[in-house]
Amino acid sequence: MSLITRVRTVRIAERPNIIWVEIETDEGLTGLGEAFRGADAIESIIHNQMAPWLIGQESRRIEFVSRTLNTPYLGFHSASAETRAASAIDIALWDLAGLRHGIPVHEALGGAARTAIPVYNTCAGYAFNTSSSTYNSGSARRIASRTEALRGPYDDQVAFMKDAGELARSLLDEGYAAMKIWPFDGYAPRTQGNSIALADLKAGLEPFRKIRDAVGDRIEVMCELHSLWSAPAAARICRALEDYGVFWAEDPICKMDDFTALADLRAHTRTPICGSETLAGAATFRAMLASGAVDYAMFDLGWCGGMTEGRKIAALAESHAVPIAPHDCSGPIVLWAGLQLALHAPMGLFQEVVRANIATWYRELVDRLPEVKEGRIAAPAQPGIGARLLPEVKTRPDATVRESAK
Repeated sequence: MSLITRVRTVRIAERPNIIWVEIETDEGLTGLGEAFRGADAIESIIHNQMAPWLIGQESRRIEFVSRTLNTPYLGFHSASAETRAASAIDIALWDLAGLRHGIPVHEALGGAARTAIPVYNTCAGYAFNTSSSTYNSGSARRIASRTEALRGPYDDQVAFMKDAGELARSLLDEGYAAMKIWPFDGYAPRTQGNSIALADLKAGLEPFRKIRDAVGDRIEVMCELHSLWSAPAAARICRALEDYGVFWAEDPICKMDDFTALADLRAHTRTPICGSETLAGAATFRAMLASGAVDYAMFDLGWCGGMTEGRKIAALAESHAVPIAPHDCSGPIVLWAGLQLALHAPMGLFQEVVRANIATWYRELVDRLPEVKEGRIAAPAQPGIGARLLPEVKTRPDATVRESAK
């Protein structure tokens, strides 16, 4: 037997968006999961709604648990707090599966389709997404001042506005072959994203010009648009990006579940479209893929329903010949989870990383992180998801630890 006996959540005030879930079983194993944004709401849902049912369940019945927790009366097929809670639990159950059999999760999923996965660096800074919510997330996506001082070698969000060409050289020197930036975000509030002025459009294009002037075509560049724009404004941006060979424009319109508008945009630009970390559930992605709205599928395993739902999304993408690129700009365990699935899925293209996070605060939370070498991460051999939460995280003065048990 491998019955669930205890559910524990851990969150810290310093990083108020992130929450970890530990699931203990009667065989003496502990699985680790993670979710992001609204950590206190996720904690409440786990202990008040999910844990009373979850305790006593067989932890090996991952599909059964996933179907049960991912079909709440409210929040179904959305990236709701219910779905984020279910996602963290699901990741922990897959961690348990790997630990139980002494194999990494990519092997538990059916084996790796490749021995390593390319990565791209999202050019965020050291505090990106630390405390933003769905209501003030623009503060995390701000355009840094071109005169703002760098706080360290990986303050990439400031760097892409100060000197994007030098940033591209830095990434190439470390072996990265792809990078993602968002220089248009700061212009959206001026019109609530309904339009973009020509002067702002040209200013937003400057980092792309500097990258091409500095390194030519030696690095791929993605443009993140953060679901800030109307369809006409997004079209204007995407058409302007065509001259710079941008690899994709990500989440270009303000409602990424409007697949009709998204497909129409894709039909009117040569810039490939990527979407969307903001969506959840295999049925939602099935509709997006069937509409022909995207060239690349991105999803976050801490938001979409977990590893179980994520591999279904990956299978749907494969059936449409659409590559996948798991999202991570949030926490180290979701990074590990995305890596495991990207290695397994036949259409795995990239795993997103943030070198600022890997170099700093991720290291303060877990005992092991993926190692980027020559722009790739090799398939891990250690059992489970890949890492354990450092014991001292639970004893920090700003830690909130809550448990549910029999």
